Amino acid sequence: LGKRKGEGVAVVEAEADIGGAKRHAGTKQGDGAKILLLLHALSFGVNLEEADCDSIACLQVIMDKEKMPGVLPCPQFKLRCILISVWLCSIIHADQSMLSIGAKFFPGARLNFAENLLRFRDNRPAIVFKAETSNQEEVISYAQLYDRVASLSARLSELGVVAGDRIAAYIPNIPEAIIAMLAATRCITPKVVFATDGYFYKGNRVNTLLHLKKVIDQLSTVEKVVVIRFTISDKYDLDLSHIQNAVYYDHFIKEGSTPPSDPIPFVQLPFDHPIYIMYSSGTTGLPKCLVQGPGVVLNHLKEHMIHLNVQREDRVFYFTTTGWMMWNWLVSVLGVGATVVLFDGNPLYPSTQTLWQFAQDVGVTVFGTSARYLAAVMDSGCVPSKEFDLSKLRMITSTGSPASTNIFKFVYESIKSDVQFASISGGTDLNGCFALGCTNLPVCDSELQTRGLGLDVRIFDDNGKEIVQEKGELVCKQPFPSMPLYFWSDDNGVKYHDAYFDTFPDIWRHGDFAEVTKSGGVIIYGRSDATLKPGTKETTQVLGMLLTPSMFRLNLWIGGVRIGTADIYKVMERMDNVADSVVVGQSYTLKDGTPDVRILLFVVMADGHECTPAFQRKVRQHIRDQASPRHMPGLVVACPDIPHTVSGKKVELTVKKIIDGCEVTNKSALRNPESLVWFEEFAASRREKSKHAA
Repeated sequence: LGKRKGEGVAVVEAEADIGGAKRHAGTKQGDGAKILLLLHALSFGVNLEEADCDSIACLQVIMDKEKMPGVLPCPQFKLRCILISVWLCSIIHADQSMLSIGAKFFPGARLNFAENLLRFRDNRPAIVFKAETSNQEEVISYAQLYDRVASLSARLSELGVVAGDRIAAYIPNIPEAIIAMLAATRCITPKVVFATDGYFYKGNRVNTLLHLKKVIDQLSTVEKVVVIRFTISDKYDLDLSHIQNAVYYDHFIKEGSTPPSDPIPFVQLPFDHPIYIMYSSGTTGLPKCLVQGPGVVLNHLKEHMIHLNVQREDRVFYFTTTGWMMWNWLVSVLGVGATVVLFDGNPLYPSTQTLWQFAQDVGVTVFGTSARYLAAVMDSGCVPSKEFDLSKLRMITSTGSPASTNIFKFVYESIKSDVQFASISGGTDLNGCFALGCTNLPVCDSELQTRGLGLDVRIFDDNGKEIVQEKGELVCKQPFPSMPLYFWSDDNGVKYHDAYFDTFPDIWRHGDFAEVTKSGGVIIYGRSDATLKPGTKETTQVLGMLLTPSMFRLNLWIGGVRIGTADIYKVMERMDNVADSVVVGQSYTLKDGTPDVRILLFVVMADGHECTPAFQRKVRQHIRDQASPRHMPGLVVACPDIPHTVSGKKVELTVKKIIDGCEVTNKSALRNPESLVWFEEFAASRREKSKHAA
């Protein structure tokens, strides 16, 4: 293999079956957990001449495919070379130990994020887009995408946008969102805000320009606001004079005096140069502002190419908004050369058939969604397998919340019997998955098939001891390239440390309550900080409360065992007279001063049904029979609505904070913040009656 800069290059033999014997993350090979990855993302645009090979965290070997055809061939790519890398799950030349802030990957290597997503320039479709109000899809080829990015990046350069600047977008899930992102990451920038003239929801136009003006008025650094036509005709201009420095997208491109370069002059940047500033949901406080680098696309391509086996012929769809990390995950499909399929609008408008009709029309092969959406389709009576031609569909992925047995059964009985159903779980924090699918493994009911390659994922008990086939904290013992570089405005790293490393020293605690099964799969039971820890022997009491048809008090004897809320949701999903529910643990103090937790179950009743005492007894009995006596709620209460994030996740922690009398600081992160009013009134009423009872 030769040497570079006089340094010896260690050789690690490739595993022949990457999806077989070494498939589980954390498999030990020598001193560190090593997983072989074929890094197409880095096969172009990496300047290895400047790399210090003695400090690179991967074995990097450039091989000529023609001369070495037997080395991990990948026929869907006609590349001049292949970069093969061994991802060592250990920190090399870190400023601090293990996973602490300051860890560095690939020091000395340089690349460009956008270049790795724009490697293809042929006439194959790169993007297929449809809005809920349109009758026809828009198709953009890889050649057209490259040209549009070139034109926009040239204009951004004319504005003086340089590395280190930031670009923001207030924009729906449309092709221009991807074009703007790629043009920005050509040199990583913002001074500029991209926006649309509005969006559509349930067939109605929503004007966003007035809100855009309020935002721009508070930003002193913005030099240009580029407005994309989306809800109005190309032949009609709205008055943008009330928005400072605003111009229509098409006018902005035409005003350029510098012709776009061919090829685009991609700026080569270090591996720890910022790409994205991602925001967590923020439902329990202010959102975490996560600054992430090129490790994100490295992780995405591992997931797309190895775990999901995405090929150039695939058409990959994920229902997402631009504010959710699944949008970033979806866009990285461009690096594989497959087709990114976008949909903007309400997925249930005008009916639950909408996305399945879209999947049939476009020929979707990978359909990404959430368990909540699949539950809505199931409850509506829609049977996609009978109503649509889904012959091209080979995989369904689901995230956002655990998928129940009912969902697994519905997928195989009512969507497609031979599809691979890959439930996936991870987070914005790593912009990817800790557990996900694998085309080489069977699908087991309610399980995620395997842990992510190159991720040393384990389950710990409360004492930091690794456990198997038991419920505990999901952790990652070794570092990974898509870790956040840092938190925005967290100069000393305190917020970063407290978010992941305050429980187990130098080990990433993700905050999921999970279990590794005997087969090596993973079950996610919910957020670990939302799990329930009822006391050892207590009688649930509702002090001073009047019993009504929507509230029922019963004695509850339970042991001090940690309970995942998903166990209760699985039972509730089987009850036809319940439209939605949320489970929280209410903190309170026993008469002897011992702190304790009681389980509260809030339900939204289906139309025509009431939360009667008989219904509440039935709920408790079902939970007892199908989960355990410890899972039985002390109180079953009917409520008008359940709060959800914009991506459809139930916000248990927000409800718990309200019930416990704590302030909720970021209601804007919710899709339906008005739903919190009922819980606030409910909690206030309980506290008032408790005072009188005392």
